[in-house]
Amino acid sequence: MDLESKLDFSDVLICPRPSALNSREDVSLTRTYKFVHAPSTWTGTPIMASNMDATGTVAMAKALAQEDAIGCLSKYIDRATLIDALGHHDGRHAFFSMGATSAELDRLRSVADSVAVSKISIEVANGYRDSFVKFVADVRREFPAAIILAGSVCTPDGTVALINAGADIARVGIGSGSVCITRSIAGIGYPQLSAVIECSDAAHDLGGLICSDGGCTVPGDVCKAFCAGADFVMLGAMFAGHKECDGEIFYEERDGQKRPVRMKFYGMASKVAQDEHCGGVPAYAAAEGKCVAVPYRGPVAATLTEILGGLRSMMTYIDAAEMVALKDKARFVRVSRQLNTLYGVA
Repeated sequence: MDLESKLDFSDVLICPRPSALNSREDVSLTRTYKFVHAPSTWTGTPIMASNMDATGTVAMAKALAQEDAIGCLSKYIDRATLIDALGHHDGRHAFFSMGATSAELDRLRSVADSVAVSKISIEVANGYRDSFVKFVADVRREFPAAIILAGSVCTPDGTVALINAGADIARVGIGSGSVCITRSIAGIGYPQLSAVIECSDAAHDLGGLICSDGGCTVPGDVCKAFCAGADFVMLGAMFAGHKECDGEIFYEERDGQKRPVRMKFYGMASKVAQDEHCGGVPAYAAAEGKCVAVPYRGPVAATLTEILGGLRSMMTYIDAAEMVALKDKARFVRVSRQLNTLYGVA
């Protein structure tokens, strides 16, 4: 039994150090990645939008592509729209998303018959199932040149299993998302900062990469994830509520005009998502996500600018001109729970 204390993003701060960087213009957020299985490379800004219904839209992927960031397209987008999106120039910054069923593998084959699918995200809630690891291996054999992101896991052994099976990037995070209630329902999970630290070490030892998924509520959390060793950071709630999202918008009357004020956002294991896509929650299961209304925030460009600005600022504080240097340059200091409360941190 492992009862060692583990850490979330709110438990630490990044300690500044003497820096030769005089301006945020002196840093680069662009990274070039080589992959342990895929023969290609990818260069860009390693921020991803989650493939949830709300954020995994073509409009979101196109908006993020303007900053060379990535959109993971929802697996519920229709085939024709997917083919058009992946065939467009912005498709270089988009992942095809799927679960781990034979029907979804057939869907991947169908799309790949019409357009090159160079990046594949395979996601299930429980990435520890033997059948899932085998499925990842099957997809790797059939699509040997594709960059494969697979998960979710939250421990080094789970990460190693996915990398060895054929994943280039392990998706790390269970129960850490704002609309995920797996920790409440099943008691399963791992504090996200420690998960990133431990899983990145395990992946990097094999030449693999990780994507931190969940737990980021402010730009500083994104900074901490990269400093902990994440190669990519996936965001759901931070990208929710924008013009590029899909979902019901709630309006209110102001000065005789209807203005958008909130937008529906739900986890993909929620009853709302299960009702929408699966005919309801199975009798043998419990919903492990929730539905909320988040503030409507207009175009995502302003939010992305804030996130990238936070990263640049952090890098100047720790003398890191390139993102590849972050884990070596960063030093975390633990924050007491009393101080967390003082500053309003959950």
